[in-house]
Amino acid sequence: MVDDDVPIAKHRDEVRGSRTGQPIMVLFDLLSRRWAMGILWNLSDENRTFRDLQARCGSASPSVLNTRLKELRSVGLVENAPDGYALTPDGRELFEHLKPLGDWAMEWVPKL
Repeated sequence: MVDDDVPIAKHRDEVRGSRTGQPIMVLFDLLSRRWAMGILWNLSDENRTFRDLQARCGSASPSVLNTRLKELRSVGLVENAPDGYALTPDGRELFEHLKPLGDWAMEWVPKL
């Protein structure tokens, strides 16, 4: 089953890699979906229209991008804004936790 067909897990739901549905595993399941992280990263510095997100996520099809935006809106990480899409306060807080991980990855990748 393609991840576009998998409903968003809730706390205590089984997710890929975890039968317990621990909150961190539910989050990792959501963030591992195609383009979820790319959308969050691209919205971290400013609001963006669908077309702008599509241009920045070049290989994402419109249907995948639309599905991901719907999912991220449904869990309260992204919202519609007058000028496109925006991170919610929870989305901004999540990004602030992810940013150090991205910094760490930049130092780690050259070691591979």
